[in-house]
Amino acid sequence: MTRGAITRGGLAPRLLVAIGLVLATAALTAWLVAGAIGPSIFHAHLLASQVDDPDAAVEHAELAFRTASAVALALSLTLGAAAAFAVSVVLTRRIGRSLASVATAAHRIAQGAVGVRVESPDMGAEFTALTDAFNRMADRLDESERLRGRLISDVAHELRTPVATINLALEALEDGVAQLTPATVEVLRAQGNRLVRLSEDLASVTRAESGALTLDVTQTEPGDLLEQALLAARDRAAQAGVDLVLDVEPGLPRITVDPDRMAQVLGNLVDNALRHTPRDGRVALAAVRGDHPGHVVLSVTDTGTGIAAEHLPHVFERFYRADSARDREHGGSGVGLAITRALVEAHGGRVSAHSVGPGEGARFEVTLPVVAPAS
Repeated sequence: MTRGAITRGGLAPRLLVAIGLVLATAALTAWLVAGAIGPSIFHAHLLASQVDDPDAAVEHAELAFRTASAVALALSLTLGAAAAFAVSVVLTRRIGRSLASVATAAHRIAQGAVGVRVESPDMGAEFTALTDAFNRMADRLDESERLRGRLISDVAHELRTPVATINLALEALEDGVAQLTPATVEVLRAQGNRLVRLSEDLASVTRAESGALTLDVTQTEPGDLLEQALLAARDRAAQAGVDLVLDVEPGLPRITVDPDRMAQVLGNLVDNALRHTPRDGRVALAAVRGDHPGHVVLSVTDTGTGIAAEHLPHVFERFYRADSARDREHGGSGVGLAITRALVEAHGGRVSAHSVGPGEGARFEVTLPVVAPAS
């Protein structure tokens, strides 16, 4: 059996092999000891008897056989048990070291250590699966800790501007430097709304990512979803001077979704497109059959600022900012696309971003199964 085949084997076959090895070691030791000691003891006993009477000779032969057998059996069993015990100790220590390494690593992680990993002990498929799962868990914990730290930093940054603006306005009013004019009220209201929007977005993405979101799914026409999204954004597009168009492939099957949540998804994508599309630009909403059977793709494509290739894998992360793709000056909370991804994944779908590069526009695709997975 090759090393690769042993590694792929499970722990149970290995334990059976180990037990068989222990038994074989004990049996072989007993056989070797009995074969080496028994005949010599028997021969020595016969030589010592020195009898001429056949009956007495038989009696001494029987006594010699019993004595040789007893001594040989006792020694062979003792040495066989010792060998079996030695093999068992080696096996037990190896299993113990493997489990101890996992326990130690888990204890270190519980104490807040990062970068802790466990090497595979090469003790079978179960131990390999255990260490692989442990290392994946450690990777996710490290990533979660990194994202948590960045989230706290980003939230603090997001809160700093509106809070500072409100404080400055209030101080100016208290000191008599400024008067409570409609413009001042509008500034205060805008910053307050910004704080409310940020808190609501954070609550939404947290619920969606934690699985606490309840979906009220129903069979819906893909074209109806896009049409509602277009109607909701039509006035904003007109004010921004952006052409908003719709293109739905005929004969698309219905998809099983929560219409309200999917309206939130499409609304976020359209708002994102409008924020980054200049006047006289174009935003297109489309629905087509997916590349894989049983899927429909909803897309929002714009002719806006585009996204650099290095930013594409990160645009759905909370508060991720790319200078040319998701700038704070455009007024977004920085959480909209994270909410979009969480809601799409809650439907069993996936969302992706595509762009040739800065200045070349962007396309966001939402791929949804025709039949939603059971919740």
